[in-house]
Amino acid sequence: MAGGVNSNFRLNISPTPLVIERGDGAYLYDADGNRLTDYYLGMGPMILGHKPQVIVEAVTSQIEKGILLAGQTAIEAEAARLVCEMVPCAERMRFGSSGSEVIQAALRLARAATGREKIVKFEGHYHGWFDNVLWSVAPPLDAAGPREAPVPFAGSKGQLSTTAEALAILPWNDLAALEKRLAVGDIAAVLMEAAMCNAGAIHPLPGYLEGVRDICTRTGTILIFDEVITGFRIAPGGAQEYFGVTPDLATFGKAIANGFPVAAIAGRADLMELCATGGVLHGGTYNAQPIAMAATVATLKSLTPALYDAIAGNGTRLMDGLRTIFASAGIPASVTGFPQVFHVAFGLDTPALDYRDLARMNRPAYVAFATALLERGVRVLERGAWFMSSEHDQGIVDETLAAAADAVGALRRRNVL
Repeated sequence: MAGGVNSNFRLNISPTPLVIERGDGAYLYDADGNRLTDYYLGMGPMILGHKPQVIVEAVTSQIEKGILLAGQTAIEAEAARLVCEMVPCAERMRFGSSGSEVIQAALRLARAATGREKIVKFEGHYHGWFDNVLWSVAPPLDAAGPREAPVPFAGSKGQLSTTAEALAILPWNDLAALEKRLAVGDIAAVLMEAAMCNAGAIHPLPGYLEGVRDICTRTGTILIFDEVITGFRIAPGGAQEYFGVTPDLATFGKAIANGFPVAAIAGRADLMELCATGGVLHGGTYNAQPIAMAATVATLKSLTPALYDAIAGNGTRLMDGLRTIFASAGIPASVTGFPQVFHVAFGLDTPALDYRDLARMNRPAYVAFATALLERGVRVLERGAWFMSSEHDQGIVDETLAAAADAVGALRRRNVL
């Protein structure tokens, strides 16, 4: 394997690369027999934790019926029905295999519907690894241009440079900048996370999403919410339910199937039907693969109000506990986001409002903290995101807080924090 991994986002070598043997509940077990409390949760999908029995039984039963059938199945119809019942914008939907892929479907639909080509993308938002959206995800500030008019910055060598010509990069949480750009009349879609969960778990300012919705409606621009992280995690209907703002299209992944490779695009019927009758091609050999659909149905049926309440309660306890630990140690830190997915940033006295604010965080200090936690049996992402599951109960949260307090104390004694 090139680099020893199959995704660059797994290149974590601090203090040493991990080889994971298995997962169970809120825990991972590595090849050396160590048990780790897991806040990666597969980079977000495992909302029910590792190896939930309801998923194991569902996929085991489906395997006996067939793996890949190249035709419509009752299980995919049931999964589609559940998505449409739960998601406010979902008049019609289709399944895919990854978030990166369904983002491309959404952009294609928007261009077909409007006859326009350009897309608004916001600085610091991540929408997959394809060339046409991997721009200005985490640009160095000295190369990012002015805040009010960011300069497109490529996220990878080998990226096709001309794809930037079809993008307008804007600052997030700035309605005036969006209004000005959409007035030109050449934008097919505004693509955004409704909350910046890929970077800081930054919330929209009060009225911002409502303002974006209004501007898009007035200018005939398609509003696309990337809900690959927020969908089915922060609420049954995702961020659009949580904030009460309905997009024209939305994309989903991660928590939709608790770790199985499932993604979805959903939205207005007139837009989605372009795939069927409007000449817009959408395909994929593994779309709605029956085993993955069984996992989807089992996951979505498990997302009860009681489950969301439990995750919210324990997540809030963890966030509040971390704030107390940092404040008691005199460490400037921001703990922001949602109880189901939040972000810790050292060096920020106030919560970030956009990527430029977040870029001021003390990343080396946070990496040292994440490493110290790993040494104490707690695994967190080095970029600052923490994911919660239904398996992270109060006892596990309190154990995590004890480890965090011990890690902070040790780092303070070494003058790292």
